Amino acid sequence: MTTAPERTHRTSRPPMTQVAGRLINGSVRRSYEPAVAIDWDAPLVEGKYFLPKEVISLYGTAYWEELTEEQRIELSRQELANVLSVGLWFENILNRGLLLQLLREDPASPFAHYVLTEMGDECRHMTMFGKVIDRVGARPFRMRFADRVMASALPHFLRGSLLWVGALIGEEIFDAQQRRIMGDPELQPVVAQLMRIHVTEEARHIRFAREGVVHRMQDASRFERFLVANLQGIGGPVMQRALVHKGIYHRAGLDADRALREARANPHHREMAVVGFAPLAAFLEENGLMGRVARRMWQRAGFLP
Repeated sequence: MTTAPERTHRTSRPPMTQVAGRLINGSVRRSYEPAVAIDWDAPLVEGKYFLPKEVISLYGTAYWEELTEEQRIELSRQELANVLSVGLWFENILNRGLLLQLLREDPASPFAHYVLTEMGDECRHMTMFGKVIDRVGARPFRMRFADRVMASALPHFLRGSLLWVGALIGEEIFDAQQRRIMGDPELQPVVAQLMRIHVTEEARHIRFAREGVVHRMQDASRFERFLVANLQGIGGPVMQRALVHKGIYHRAGLDADRALREARANPHHREMAVVGFAPLAAFLEENGLMGRVARRMWQRAGFLP
């Protein structure tokens, strides 16, 4: 996020203070309190999935064809628990980055007020994710020690355009998938409710981060552009490792080694990853932030064709 003066004469886009003010108004009109917006007492529906079949990592593989319906549903439960756990980690890191940003902001400005509003949204999302993991009868996935060390240090390095782009990597990939699947009639109602709330509120967060990238790039040096355009590629292998790992299959009672091998080689799963990354990839391309190194990293991780 930037504290630099707005240069509105170079673009027709509104300054960040105006964007923040509009998003605050949008938050007032349409925000949710998951504690009351979700029917936590409603029973789970027997036979319904926790994620749609087509986004499950083994869908379309030989191993998938061997699984019973009960095993497939259990795998969807564990993959949901993992996705929500990754969401919790990311939103924790983002909120700490935003807190550090606020130390450099005018606390009386609409910009600072929207940052606080977004942090409140993210706190409610983290609570919602944790409650849904518990409600569906799963357990959260824990960060490995090395990941916890990295997560503790990362907020101190996510400044300026790196914070904006980092926010988009964590928000847009999940958002694009959620928009495609939240209306699936085979989805457990509690999961569909979570996705509707998250998509609605994340739309504001994505708008804020995208505007931040565009405004920051107006005054960015060549070095900053080069740095951001290539460092953002680290998101590819990080997301790949976080979203597909042995722990998911072990908890689902499957042959974890075989499942991981087939999931990583699964062309359908790669296609879903490309679809999820496509809106953000297009935005990064439009703003000159898809460097050669980053492109290679996203391709190797399966998010670019």
